[in-house]
Amino acid sequence: MEEFNKNDLKKLYVPSPDSHKGENGKLMIIAGSILFHAASLWPLTVASRIVDMVFYSSILTNNKIVQNDKDSFRNGIIVPRLDIEKYLKEADCILIGPGLPREDGIERGDDDTRNLTQNLLQKYPSKKWVIDGGSLQVIDPQVLPKTAIITPHKKEFEILFNLDSTPQNCREMAKKYGITILLKGEADIVTNKIQSVIIKGGNAGMTKGGTGDVLAGLTASLYCKNDAFLSASCASYINKKAGGALYKTMGLYYNASDLANEIPKVMKELIL
Repeated sequence: MEEFNKNDLKKLYVPSPDSHKGENGKLMIIAGSILFHAASLWPLTVASRIVDMVFYSSILTNNKIVQNDKDSFRNGIIVPRLDIEKYLKEADCILIGPGLPREDGIERGDDDTRNLTQNLLQKYPSKKWVIDGGSLQVIDPQVLPKTAIITPHKKEFEILFNLDSTPQNCREMAKKYGITILLKGEADIVTNKIQSVIIKGGNAGMTKGGTGDVLAGLTASLYCKNDAFLSASCASYINKKAGGALYKTMGLYYNASDLANEIPKVMKELIL
């Protein structure tokens, strides 16, 4: 499997100087729960610095947190779950899954992740989707639209497909379902039905909770204005480079918020 070519970063969409608000990406984020409230905030942090508009939809408690945090969320709209479909139709891409509850979520008063995810995927199969976290742990792979990028770690891959997370199985599942897979690990693998790349790098600081949510937010932000394979592979590379930059200044002692804040700096150096 060939390694990612960093020259591909130059293929990424860059906003035109004469562009207007809304033309450079609209992302919907459906994420978070009572237990995993921060998992929705990390992708929001990344996305609000990349795309023009974020439609953020979480449980009421998390919506209130974001509503009060106007310093980091000026260009966005907080969407109650009952209004998701209205804004979903306008979004260029939808990220669903970070911090959504697993089987026991309903008992705490959260949404039913399986029904929420599968109903939306089946109703809007032509939309661009990035599917992560809780959604990957409860859905049937048969509902995955061909427009989807999924971002599982090895365990989530095994739960979703009932297969070991080998590179060969990863490629076979991408071909079978016509999707793009970003398999997270010490070396990430990005594959679709045509091509595959491996992205090396990163460090043990990136094993901390929330770093996968950051990557999902970055992937979805890029997918708003780029194709699936380019978005997933570039997001993986940028994410690992951000982890490497943090290692130089902080060693292993950084968290997901540090990673989310480092990504725009790395993107400036790599893309502009």
